[in-house]
Amino acid sequence: MNSDHRERAERFVELHREGCFLLPNAWDVGSARVLEAVGFPAVATTSAGVAFSLGRPDHDFHDEKGPEGRVDRDTMMRRIGEIAGELTVPLSADLEDGFGEAPETVAATIALTLAAGAAGGNIEDFTGDRARPLYEESLSVDRIRAARAAVDTAGDPFVLVGRTDVLLVGGPLDEAVRRANAYLAAGADCAFVPGAADAGTIGTLVRELDGPLNVVMGLTGNALSLDDLRELGVRRVTVGGSIARAMYRHLLDSARELARTGTFSYAEDQISQTDLNDLFRRS
Repeated sequence: MNSDHRERAERFVELHREGCFLLPNAWDVGSARVLEAVGFPAVATTSAGVAFSLGRPDHDFHDEKGPEGRVDRDTMMRRIGEIAGELTVPLSADLEDGFGEAPETVAATIALTLAAGAAGGNIEDFTGDRARPLYEESLSVDRIRAARAAVDTAGDPFVLVGRTDVLLVGGPLDEAVRRANAYLAAGADCAFVPGAADAGTIGTLVRELDGPLNVVMGLTGNALSLDDLRELGVRRVTVGGSIARAMYRHLLDSARELARTGTFSYAEDQISQTDLNDLFRRS
């Protein structure tokens, strides 16, 4: 890790010490630069947005043929490296399940992520297998422990996030608390529990977890604001693939207008060429 990346990574670690901050999710250099330009202190990637930008499905439940079409690790690392190399703020990477079940695979993924210039990354326990939607808890802990060891071996600042998808697959809150605390005990710096979207659930997690909590907003236009989440004690707020999905909604609506009516009203709210050039031009 070069000196610039180290300084950014140190800043990213400090963001997790206290308070609450919003960490929006980008999918390519352009989207990341837009988020950087409006003043966010750090940016994250979204595996969904990266997959969609490549015309691929996101990591999700798969059939008996396996996860066909899923973005592979090398492709994801290239995208992470491209984004990290163009930002002046820290980048955190959505690493899905670490691109493999074995703890050794997860450790290798973390090492590659550090080499790509990221200042943090998530490892989740979702498998994509409907018969076994989550990795067994003991294995999940070993995977986080292996990720922590890879960070420690590198010796670079890095925020390791342990993500549990218990709530997303219909599991109980007490299991989400237990798993998140186990991941924190195994070396995660922050716990991430997607699916926690109401004040009661989030408040319980903040009280019961032995470390900082990340929640994801924007999945359904949730009524809770950043100020509400700060009051509840949340440390970090991400938005997942919601910005990317909003962009693709506009793209689809624009395409349908062109195909069905041959009109061009979609262009009324576009950003000007000059404004985009100015935004992306390095001073």
